Amino acid sequence: MQNKKFYPWLVVGLLWLVALLNYLDRQMLSTMKPSMMVDIAELAKAENFGRLMAVFLWIYAFMSPVSGIIADRLNRKWLIVSSLFVWSGVTLAMGYATTFNQLYVLRAIMGVSEAFYMPAGLALIADYHQGKTRSLAIGIHLSGVYLGQAFGGFGATIASMSSWQWTFHSFGLLGMAYSLVLIFLLMEKKAYTIDTTRKSSVGMELTQAYKSLGILFGNIAFWVILFNFSAPSFPGWAVKNWLPTLFSDALHMDMAQAGPLATITTAFSSLVGVLMGGYLSDRWVLKDLRGRVYTGAFGMFLTIPALFLLGYGNSFMLILLGGVCFGLGFGMFDVNNMPILCQFVSPRYRATGYGIMNLAGISAGAVITSFLGKSADAGNMRQDFAMLSIVVIAAIVLNLLVLRPKTINKTED
Repeated sequence: MQNKKFYPWLVVGLLWLVALLNYLDRQMLSTMKPSMMVDIAELAKAENFGRLMAVFLWIYAFMSPVSGIIADRLNRKWLIVSSLFVWSGVTLAMGYATTFNQLYVLRAIMGVSEAFYMPAGLALIADYHQGKTRSLAIGIHLSGVYLGQAFGGFGATIASMSSWQWTFHSFGLLGMAYSLVLIFLLMEKKAYTIDTTRKSSVGMELTQAYKSLGILFGNIAFWVILFNFSAPSFPGWAVKNWLPTLFSDALHMDMAQAGPLATITTAFSSLVGVLMGGYLSDRWVLKDLRGRVYTGAFGMFLTIPALFLLGYGNSFMLILLGGVCFGLGFGMFDVNNMPILCQFVSPRYRATGYGIMNLAGISAGAVITSFLGKSADAGNMRQDFAMLSIVVIAAIVLNLLVLRPKTINKTED
């Protein structure tokens, strides 16, 4: 089957559902908080709930480079299968939790297990789609991420129809069952070889990891790609975590309406953005090697007027337009990060590179989430939303000045 022409697209389809479950399972907790507070009283405190969300983010962030290094050295199929099985098992176990401490430990384990998926999954897709289909393939895969975010918002709806325990149990079992399906259908395809004849040791693996980091950080293009990934992450996480509050405050709307409206607006416009940006990038790069760079820069540019509309818009239509424009632009930017990395970094180091990018992006999200919390208390959140456009402008300029790829697909360093 692996040699069939359709198989690279089957890989995208198989991993699309994994990406959806990856984000759906992590998002459900935030929406089911009211139902869970009845049984776990500690969740009523915002501080405790914040700790629960933060432990996942920080562990996920710092495990991402580690998972990338491992993915570049080992079989990515088994990393993906194991990651899905473990985090789905954690989701199942959360349905049995009766105390805050149990939830806290399980959320931390979920951070570790989910971190192993994205670098391995994107690197595997990039190796199956090495030419003109790479951005579209990654775009289709990332559409699962945005749908997972959107569907995660309906966790509370499902819980209200049954129970929060049943919701965790159901999606946990679904993911565990699907990991068994992947054992038979998903195949590894590395675009390079690893010498398995020599006996490995911890020292040798650490030496190889150090070499990988040295090659990446010795590449000026990687530093620019890293900054370009981090800079839009500031407004990206701001929108993800604070847009419902902004909708509610600016439009004097109840959070029960503002939350779903903000989430669905950005998630579905981002979904359109990744598909449109992937298609455009694949066509543009055939005519100009900087086509992916230009597409990503255009996506970042669209977020600038969006941030001003969100910050200073004074009507429902203007703020809604800002949300749609931001999602569209962010999707076009997001879909081209791995394809651009592939133009400057060989397959041997791509999962490691994306893992480091994840660390930088999520760290940026943690910083801006805390900053906007203080900004909201001071009544300055809308203005500060607009000011985030400054870091995006810097990223666009650096992007266009420095990134000049010489090939569609970098092979070896």
